[in-house]
This record gives sequence, structure tokens and C-alpha cells, in this order.
Amino acid sequence: MTVVYNLKNVVKERLSHGIGFRLIVPDIQISAQENIALIGHSGCGKSTLLDMLALILRPDDSAQFNLHPIDGDNHDIGDLWQRQKQSQLSQIRKRHIGYVLQSGGLLPYLTVRENIELPRKLLGLPDDDSINSISKVLGIHRQLDKLPGFLSAGERQRAAFARALSHRPSVLIADEPTSALDPITAQKIMAVVMEVIRGLKITLITASHDWAHVYKMELRTLRQEAEAVDDGKVYQSRFMD
Repeated sequence: MTVVYNLKNVVKERLSHGIGFRLIVPDIQISAQENIALIGHSGCGKSTLLDMLALILRPDDSAQFNLHPIDGDNHDIGDLWQRQKQSQLSQIRKRHIGYVLQSGGLLPYLTVRENIELPRKLLGLPDDDSINSISKVLGIHRQLDKLPGFLSAGERQRAAFARALSHRPSVLIADEPTSALDPITAQKIMAVVMEVIRGLKITLITASHDWAHVYKMELRTLRQEAEAVDDGKVYQSRFMD
């Protein structure tokens, strides 16, 4: 099985009001088609790690940081950041990664269809029936010509998932995508999404503070451990198996 992500001693540091935060990833490997959940309390660094995996946030240090999409080359992400290859990182991100934000992140001035089509247009992919197909599976095919403001919260999140999956990325990253939904709606949406990604053979990496929900979905978990160091001046968080 292809190892999609290989991270060793990846570090990201922040400073706020004189208090430091250090996120450390000692050694994590994520294989193709795995379903991964980052679990931990709010503020522990889940979103920070997801942003690094999505190639949005630059790590401060890394012994190894590789991304090997199943339909692409093996990329040394740490080296690309160090050499400031922003354009190349952007191309890798656009082609191989789909990202669902906690708020959905749909553009309010585009219809649902136009939002879902956007990743494909940015990549220059031809028009096909994929938009209609994925919209039907996710149950939003009747909402395609509406603006996001006319959708319910659950429909907006389904549309956000459709947009992130429309170009068939190797990796789907979702940052607490159902936290604003009621438990029943959240479970229904994630059940459908899990079915879609299994069919498309996509790797899922999501973050959640709802541990019970994660266990029900039978995801492999990466747990967070925290400690105060440097006489309490730095809050240090580690993610590991």
C-alpha cells in the first residue's frame, strides 16, 4: 500500500501574548485509502496540523515531510517549503487535496453548482457528469442552481464536501466539518461521505473533538498529548498513534 504522507519531527511554533505554542509530529505515516481522525481538545493543534497536511501552512522544521499521491509523484514537501516553491506547492495542493472547512467555505456569490465546479475549472479539467453524479449521491442535486445562502446548514456542508471531491483528489481533509450540525444530521452526512470516498479510493483525514463520533466511524486515531515546558512558557502538543 502506498504511503501517502510520511512525517518525521515536523514542528510548528507560534507565539501569542508572550506564551508559546509548539506542535510536534514525531513520526506519522498515512497510507492510501486510510481513514484518519485527529482527536484532542480545542486549541491542541488539530487545525494547525491539518493546514500543514493541506500544504497551506509552512512547518518551521521537518526532518521528513513527504506527500505521495496515488496518482502522482513523490513530493518532498519540506524541501519545497524551504526553497519557497510556492507555485509548485499550489499546484500539488489543487490537484491532489480537497479541503472542507468547519464553516464549509462556499463562495456566497456563486451557485452551488459553480462552487462545486470551481476546483475542476482551476485545474482545466473537462466538463463531464461528475458534478451531477456526486451531487445526487450527497443528496443536493436539487439545490445546484441556488446560492449557498438559501441552503440549510446540512446542505451547505454536503455542498462543501461535493466541491472538495469534485476533482477526485487523492486526499480529503476535513476540519471538524459537522461540528455546527445536530448529531443526527452529522452522522448521516459522514456516513454518505465515507461511502463516496471508499468508492473513489480517497484518503480521509479529519479532526474532531467528538470522540464518540470518531469511534462509531471506526477511524484510525492520531492522539494528542500535551505538556508545559520551559517553565510553563511554552505549551507543547504532540500527535502520534
